[in-house]
Amino acid sequence: MAATSAGRVLTLCRQFQNAFRISTSLAAQPSALTLTKSQSYPYRLTYPLLSSNWHCHVGLVGQCRPLHTTISRRGLEEFFDIPENWGEATVKSGAPWTAKQLRTKSNEDLHKLWYVLLKEKNMLLTIEQESKRQRIQMPSPERLKKIERSMKRLDTVVKEREDALRLLQTGQERARPGAWRKDVFGRVYWYRFREHALPWYMNKRYKRKRFYTPLFVTPHIRLRLEKHLRAKTRLQNKEREKQTALQEKFPQMKAQSS
Repeated sequence: MAATSAGRVLTLCRQFQNAFRISTSLAAQPSALTLTKSQSYPYRLTYPLLSSNWHCHVGLVGQCRPLHTTISRRGLEEFFDIPENWGEATVKSGAPWTAKQLRTKSNEDLHKLWYVLLKEKNMLLTIEQESKRQRIQMPSPERLKKIERSMKRLDTVVKEREDALRLLQTGQERARPGAWRKDVFGRVYWYRFREHALPWYMNKRYKRKRFYTPLFVTPHIRLRLEKHLRAKTRLQNKEREKQTALQEKFPQMKAQSS
């Protein structure tokens, strides 16, 4: 009995000694989770990452974002102009992007430029709305038109590249194949082909569309064309009379035009 009790006591002593060694070794190393103070956040949790020289701060109040090499992200200031332009009547800006300049850019550069222009457009729209609210003139409102022209030309260049690639691969001019057809009123329109579960001669809904012009509609087609030409001639005569009246009122315009 005495030997058994002595063995039990010896085993408990060894377990206590091993636990004491582990606790002392952990106390000697840097803490795996420490609470520190900073200026931006009242309390932070700091833990080692990969080595003792690299630490990631996880804020209890703020948010933690991954490491990046771009400029620091801002908040609502992105929707307003830089402080140097506040209160200025005019703001200097460059010319809009031309299609010739955009055609020299790569697809990746055009993708980045689109979001840069979109960001600038959102900022200018915010300034325009704020100017309306304060009932003052927006500084350099032509900037918004320049951005819209640049985005429209960028979209045109991208469509040109898509059309060229599609013509090279499939030989089709449009993204969705179709054909020019006439309706029952003689109007020509672009019909886009669709997939149907039934053949065209068995599809009653397709056959009801009647892709042809009856013979009794032909005189009305001529009258509609005549009406369109008369309206066009009327506008041209009105513009000519307007220019003549302006030249009689301002003789210097006639000298400049000649």
